[in-house]
Amino acid sequence: MNIIITGASRGIGYELVKIFAADSKNTIIAIARNRQKLNALKKECLKTNPKSNVISLPLDLQSSSISQVVTKEIKQNIKSIDILINNAGSIVNKSFKEINLNDLTNVYQTNVFAVFQLIQTVLPFMNTKKRAHIVNISSMGGVQGSAKFAGLTAYSSSKAALICLTECLAEEYKNKNISFNCLALGAAQTEMLHEAFPGYKAPVSAKQMADFIANFSTTAHHFINGKVIPVSLSTP
Repeated sequence: MNIIITGASRGIGYELVKIFAADSKNTIIAIARNRQKLNALKKECLKTNPKSNVISLPLDLQSSSISQVVTKEIKQNIKSIDILINNAGSIVNKSFKEINLNDLTNVYQTNVFAVFQLIQTVLPFMNTKKRAHIVNISSMGGVQGSAKFAGLTAYSSSKAALICLTECLAEEYKNKNISFNCLALGAAQTEMLHEAFPGYKAPVSAKQMADFIANFSTTAHHFINGKVIPVSLSTP
C-alpha cells in the first residue's frame, strides 16, 4: 500500500510510520517539519526492516506550498495513494482572553486548513480501483457533549471543525470509492498531551494508539464511511 502520514516526527505519527514500514510492501510518505527527526525515523525503520520504504518529506503545514510539494512527491515516487492519515496537530494552551489571532491562525492552519489542502491535493491520486481511505485524527475535545477544558478553546474548536469536515466529505464522495472517517482520540502519552496537561499520565501509550489507528486505517473503510469514532479510555 501507499500511505501518507502527517505529523510523523513524534508521538503517534512516528509510531505509525514504524508500524507500516515493518511491511516491505508498503511505501510511506512521512511528513513533518523536522528533517533531522524524519531522517532518524527512516534509519530506525531500516534498522528494523532493511527493505522498508519510507520517503521523508520535510514540510511545514503552515506553508503555502503544501499542494505543490506533495503533488511533486507523489508523482515522483508512488503515483497513487491508498491511505492518507491526517495526524499532525497543533495546540495552544491559553485562557480565552489571552489567545490572539496569531495563535488561532497557527492552530487552525495545521488542524483544519492544511488538512483541507492535503485532501484536495491527494484526491486525484487516490487509488479508487480499490477502496481508498482518508483518516482524520481529531480529539475527544472536539466531540459535541464531551468534557471540555479551560485553555483549549482554539484546539478543541479546530478539532470539532475537522469532525464536521470528515462528515461533509464522506457525503460528497460516497460514490467515488473513497471512505472518510475520523478518530476522536482521548488521552495518549504524547508530547502534545504534556503540552495540554503537564504531569498527567495517560493510560495508553503512543505506540498502543498507533497500533489501533494502523489497523483501523487498513480495514475500517470496507465497512464504514463518514463515522466519528471515539477512541478513549480517559480524558484528563
